[in-house]
Amino acid sequence: MKLQTFTINKQRLEQRIDELAEIGKIGDTGVCRLTLSKEDREGVEKVKNWMEEAGLTTRIDDFGNLIGRLEGKDPDAPILMIGSHIDSQPYGGRFDGVIGVLGGLEVAQTLKEQNILPRMPIEVVAFSDEEGCRFNKGLFGVRGILGQLEEGELERKDKDGVTRREALKEFGFDPDRLKESEYEEGSIAGFLEMHIEQGPILEKNDLPVGIVTGISGPLWLTIELEGFAGHAGSVPMAMRQDALVGAAKIIVALNELAGEDPDAPTVGTVGSMSIFPDSRNIIPEKVTFTVDLRDIDINKRHRIEERLYERIAEITNQHGLTYRIHEDTNSEPRYCSEEIMNLMREESKNIGLDTIELMSGPFHDSLAMSYVCDYGMIFVRCKDGISHNPKEFSSIEDISLGAELLYRTTVRMAE
Repeated sequence: MKLQTFTINKQRLEQRIDELAEIGKIGDTGVCRLTLSKEDREGVEKVKNWMEEAGLTTRIDDFGNLIGRLEGKDPDAPILMIGSHIDSQPYGGRFDGVIGVLGGLEVAQTLKEQNILPRMPIEVVAFSDEEGCRFNKGLFGVRGILGQLEEGELERKDKDGVTRREALKEFGFDPDRLKESEYEEGSIAGFLEMHIEQGPILEKNDLPVGIVTGISGPLWLTIELEGFAGHAGSVPMAMRQDALVGAAKIIVALNELAGEDPDAPTVGTVGSMSIFPDSRNIIPEKVTFTVDLRDIDINKRHRIEERLYERIAEITNQHGLTYRIHEDTNSEPRYCSEEIMNLMREESKNIGLDTIELMSGPFHDSLAMSYVCDYGMIFVRCKDGISHNPKEFSSIEDISLGAELLYRTTVRMAE
């Protein structure tokens, strides 16, 4: 459908999306704004300026989160928070996370322009390091403000050996003062997030917007295999302890386990790998790779995880390898607030917007927020379901419909 009259400013939203996409631009349509990079800092400053133009008071906390605040009638009331992230994958698109932050800003700015004073304060947040690609663990900023960081997170290193602690300092923040940026328990009343779907369901159903019912639980592992290096030309095949061959068989096993039921939402991915000594004529001695396993059914995910561990033990024993498994992230599926979904359903009908309800396979900042408050999510159609790729695309018409629904949901929640 095409809404005839938008409350939000569609042209302003489009202009900001296009302008932010110029920061860290790669090729014609891609972006690379790795967390805590100079491009990330430039993007944060750009959005901060827009927040201030909109009349919000702003701050950047020591986690690197950008926060714009619109005061309410009761400044001490628990906050309604709206947001997402603007950091990107190294080979990413210009809409992932961005539409949630700029859409949230558009909501706050429209509230001011409509002279609507919300009951509670509203904070629009661009969370630091949702993606997790630089330090191999995401949702850093949102987990940070909730006091959910794990021991040793500041010492995690990127591929250049830079620790997160060092990156925070270079970004201009004090990693020894993170506690001061945490929110008190009970201070957040609810969280709303708009995001591109990153999947094909909305497009398949020819619908611009969907209401999210929950987020699949991700399991992130780092697996290290160790064999023995030798000359590639002289060690017989039967005598080798080749860590890369073992890794290859484990990757195939993961693919087979996750794909046993083609109609199930189970997905398994190996997205990063390092090889030592990394020479064409040396048998690989050590291989480290990541595993990303997800399913909305936590018990099914547990069963696949157990079978994967069995296969790892069999394969490493077959090839004379030792192995270590480190668990980076382990989250159960988290379901959206029925009350917030009901508001979204009602407001969709009020504007004549056809929607469907769907689960999210990817995790989002909402996943962490779900442990402290009610949350709701809106998905926006993206072409061919493509994301984490420069070809990622959502039309401004679809994004604006999502932002309008976000605005109207916010008005209802803030009454």
